[in-house]
Parts: sequence; C-alpha cells; structure tokens
Amino acid sequence: MSPCPVFVDSPLSTNATEVYRLHPECFNEDVYRFLREKANPFAMANLTYIRDVAHSIKLNNLQGPAIIISASGMAEAGRIRHHLKNHIGQPENLVLFIGYCAEHTLGAQILAGRNPVNIFAEPYKVRARIASIDAFSGHADKNELTRYVQALTGDIKKIAVIHGEESQCLAWAESLRKLKPKAEVVVPVYQQIMEV
Repeated sequence: MSPCPVFVDSPLSTNATEVYRLHPECFNEDVYRFLREKANPFAMANLTYIRDVAHSIKLNNLQGPAIIISASGMAEAGRIRHHLKNHIGQPENLVLFIGYCAEHTLGAQILAGRNPVNIFAEPYKVRARIASIDAFSGHADKNELTRYVQALTGDIKKIAVIHGEESQCLAWAESLRKLKPKAEVVVPVYQQIMEV
C-alpha cells in the first residue's frame, strides 16, 4: 500500500519550510542528527508543495484519501476557505485545526459546532468530522510572557494587553498588576487610541 499523499497548499508555508530545509543547523542536536542520519521530513516521497493557484484548484477533484495542509489556522483567508467549501460537507473528511481560533472567526464557528457555516457568503453544511490540536502555537504562552515581563528592568510606566479574548486579557492584566505594581496595566477597547 502506498503512503497517503500530503499536499502543503500555501505559498507562504512552502517558503517557510524551505528556510527550515536549508538551515538544519538551527535545530537542536537531536533533530539535527535525525535529519542527517535518518530521514528528511521536508522531502518525503508522498509530499507535494503547492505554490501556484492552478495546482491548488486541482485538489478540489482529488479521489481517495489525502491530507491537505493549508495556512490560515482561523480559516479567515487564503486557500483554506476553498478547501473547506469543497470538503466540509463530506462525512468521510476530517477538518483538523492546529492552534487557536479567535472568537467570531470561521474556524471558531466550525469548532463551536455551528452548522451551517458561511463560506464566501454562502451557507455550507458541516458534515466532516471536526477536531483540534491546541499544542502548536506561534505565540508565547502565559508562562513565557510572565518570564519576559519579570525580566524587564527599569521604570515601566504602562503595559497594554492587546492579544487574546477579552476575558483572557482582563485576567492577564490582573496578573501583570501583581507582577509590576508600579505600572499602569490597561486592556484597550476596540478603536481606543493610546499614547505612549
């Protein structure tokens, strides 16, 4: 049995992968040794990187099992919306979200079980299985941010918490007030202008 084809359908992801492929020395020693001695996960025989739109469109007519990796984790822009439009209605498919989806995004609506969902202003029934893995985020987590703020020296006058849902921002602001009691900690509201 041949391996399942995997398509990375994102020019930006393809370019980013190329940077990693060209610089294996940036990995830790275990990964670097694996890349040198065992396998190259960036060049598997069943892996295809897609840059051009025409090749991306061909994925709409795939027959049989395949894995499509497409960017925009929140499903708000790019090719992922086309893949969702074409595949979210098929019960044999799995839509797997990797990472966080902000409130009100298409990804968050799908994860919350909304059915149907609007894609390109048209309703689509969600029949595919939906799952998420919350372990892959490009953002610092609370512990990393805490260490960063603790390491700041000098007279910090103001801290603005601007990334995350409102409830999380408010809770994080409380933590920061305890961590840096002399600083003014604010959670700006939509369209608020702040002076620095």
